Amino acid sequence: MKEGEKMASRKPIRLTNHAREQCVERGATEDEVQQAVMYGAREIAKYDRILCRYNITFGQTWHGKRYQIKQVAPVIKETATEAIVVTVYTFFF
Repeated sequence: MKEGEKMASRKPIRLTNHAREQCVERGATEDEVQQAVMYGAREIAKYDRILCRYNITFGQTWHGKRYQIKQVAPVIKETATEAIVVTVYTFFF
């Protein structure tokens, strides 16, 4: 897999407790995280992990400012049997 390549993950996706907490703090849903893992552009990250970036039409207010796009960017560790989401970042544009 090359950096930036999009590849639908067919493995089960499991969120760690930390990733679930980050979803709440950073305004992402678990469904959005799963979409990002399955369909997002992938980048190589530290510690043999993968960052998946997925843009979603937002058109809402977040922390008092209106944004059109929300980018959900989970960091995953892939094993032979599953994709483990270790943390979740969000970016608003």
